[in-house]
Amino acid sequence: MAHVFVRQLSNPASRNILPSLGIGQQVLRRNGNKHPVFMLQSAQISGKTLRPREFEKPKPFPYETKKYNWFWSLVDDTLKRFDENSKVIVIEGNIAAGKTTLAKALAEELDMKHYPEVTMDMQYVNGYGYDLRTLDHLMPPKLKTCDVKTFYKNPKHFNIPHFQFAMYEHRFSQYLDALVHIMNTGQGVILERSAYSDFVFFETMVKHGYITRRCGEVYYGRKEKTIGELMRPHLIIYLDAPVPVLMDRIKKRNIDYEVNSTVLTPEYLQTLEDQYKHKYLQEAGKHAELLIYDWSTYGEPEVVVEDIERIDFDSYDKYDTKMEDWRLGDRSDWANRRWHYSAWKDTIMNLMHYPLVDIPEITIPAEDVIEYEAVMDKLPGNKYAKGYNADIGDTGILLKTKILD
Repeated sequence: MAHVFVRQLSNPASRNILPSLGIGQQVLRRNGNKHPVFMLQSAQISGKTLRPREFEKPKPFPYETKKYNWFWSLVDDTLKRFDENSKVIVIEGNIAAGKTTLAKALAEELDMKHYPEVTMDMQYVNGYGYDLRTLDHLMPPKLKTCDVKTFYKNPKHFNIPHFQFAMYEHRFSQYLDALVHIMNTGQGVILERSAYSDFVFFETMVKHGYITRRCGEVYYGRKEKTIGELMRPHLIIYLDAPVPVLMDRIKKRNIDYEVNSTVLTPEYLQTLEDQYKHKYLQEAGKHAELLIYDWSTYGEPEVVVEDIERIDFDSYDKYDTKMEDWRLGDRSDWANRRWHYSAWKDTIMNLMHYPLVDIPEITIPAEDVIEYEAVMDKLPGNKYAKGYNADIGDTGILLKTKILD
């Protein structure tokens, strides 16, 4: 029986999460207690108080400026960088559930790198800080920029399907970056949502009529080609809160495009919750540990840390689906995987390309694409790779010898 840890907090109004999830009840009954019991062994994540002091990792490999290659695979042992906190943790939950606050607190306490929720800034803001959205008035109608703000204001915008395709791509890219970081430094990572849960939003948008079902051919075609490249997380933390509570939080944080949105309705948030509980968590629990909290009145990060410290991630044998992505074998297997992620990200990302299909709502005329590229070139710093744009102050270009991918 897989471990699923569901903590009902002391709030008298807290709801029972278990029936809606359909998971965890056997664990509770089997142990005869409110919470499942995890035996403290050797492979637990540890917070600052319990963290061993005798282990010293090698200096982080400077993967952002130097590529890990065949030579480094011979002299830089990936496994020597790993300790009990070299894990991937993903914080999941509905809109306004409280993911960011908890993620930051856990990253601080567990000495992990925090990756905030992805946004379309990753696509629209270039390496010099210039925002393509400032040139939106020059774009052809079918290629105007579209982000979450656009979606909340105008859910019938032509580019809503492309927006959601891009969100999956950016979540996938960020997860790759997280894997590169953990393998080159040994430092664990904490992400807010991931490529694995992205379909929760796609399915919700389909149900509410913002994307047509036939767009799923492209969305799931891309996902099928790419998701197997990743290594699934060690731990997923899901923050649960009733829809009325979420609506109240959205109202209180008073972000204009949220509070005035026709999208963020109780029905929309309920669909997101249903997708999480009845689809995502059911599947995710086969491969990762789950911690599920009633976050109706928030909670104490210290309590979450204590619960994390009780999990033994090495309690599964070679035939178990849990943690199977992280049982690679010997030193060379880890070196090859690290090399794959560190040196070949562009090649992996190219798997996102999917054959053209005849779906009118996502079909863009060739002349619009040409016009779009012309506008892209007008954004300062977009004509050439970063560091090679003399028009905005880059110098020493003729002396640069870096080979661009």
